[in-house]
Amino acid sequence: MTIFNFSAGPAVLPPEVKQQIEAELYNWNDTGCSVMEMSHRSAEFTAMAEENEALLRKLLQVPEDYAVMLIPGGARLQYSMIPMNMSSAEGKAVYAVNGHWGKEAFKEGSRFCRATSVRPVTPETYAEIPAFADVDVPTDADYLHYTSNETLEGVQWHQLPSHNGVRLCCDMTSDLLTKPIDVKQYSLIYASAQKNMGIAGITCVLMRKRDIGCSENLLPTMMNYKTYADTGSFYNTPPVFPWYVMLLVLRWTEAQGGVDAIQKMNQQKSRKLYDYIDSSDFFSNKVQLACRSEINVPFWLADETLNSTFLQESSAVGLKALKGHMAVGGMRASIYNAMPMAGIDSLIAFMQEFERTKG
Repeated sequence: MTIFNFSAGPAVLPPEVKQQIEAELYNWNDTGCSVMEMSHRSAEFTAMAEENEALLRKLLQVPEDYAVMLIPGGARLQYSMIPMNMSSAEGKAVYAVNGHWGKEAFKEGSRFCRATSVRPVTPETYAEIPAFADVDVPTDADYLHYTSNETLEGVQWHQLPSHNGVRLCCDMTSDLLTKPIDVKQYSLIYASAQKNMGIAGITCVLMRKRDIGCSENLLPTMMNYKTYADTGSFYNTPPVFPWYVMLLVLRWTEAQGGVDAIQKMNQQKSRKLYDYIDSSDFFSNKVQLACRSEINVPFWLADETLNSTFLQESSAVGLKALKGHMAVGGMRASIYNAMPMAGIDSLIAFMQEFERTKG
């Protein structure tokens, strides 16, 4: 039985990547050792790190005046690091909130600066991006933060937000490498690796160099972006295995044709799934068309008493991790870069049969 993993994260890895990990686990790069046993300052690991950064810069067209940092931990750590490095207790920061992770970033940012939101943050589930204009972002703000794709609600930005010339920071954890972006529009972009870049344990941060080291705050060494920018993220021993897996995923991404080709595939996958859901009276998606996610597709059954049956039966046929987040309910299909079209076809076939027999 073929297994299709729809987990929102840690997410599915390309089969080719897992096969290479298995083949090299005990003897990486003909060293006779696992990559997990190699010094991060060895010639072999240093060469890998250099290739990792070069390939990331190529895939995302990262300019030379931006630092590429791989920071231990997840995106939640950046919720603290950004205001600590880019604002102050007296400083202002603005948050555009359109989902669960935006709320979390706003809440954490409020601990370190005077954080406000462009629109009131509501406890309800977001099904759209609240509208706002340049004038809603004060020019004396230190930055505007937003989450480009909300994995729980399936709400995604498909254009830059209005930001009134204020420095723009973006959590792209779930959609970095899924589509082309103009890095030059941002002061800082961050994404933890476990969606489309590898496995959990590191977060990729792209930051304009002139914005690094400007904080007047007394920062812990490991919470200062300058620490990572000045040392190539080698100030301390990095989590070497996630770095290695990231390189394999970046190589795989390039082999697929890069982010332009990846986006076309993701759009085809999501469009096929949305088209079926929209044609059904048994399943529904609540997100407004203009801001539907291309990679996280939540859906709800008309009869929610069948939720547990749906999950049991779908899992039994190899469709895994379709349960929606507890904050939102329903189901969720996360169709990141490594999810093949065959997974979408199998999911739709199951949904059609489930609707035929249970509807």
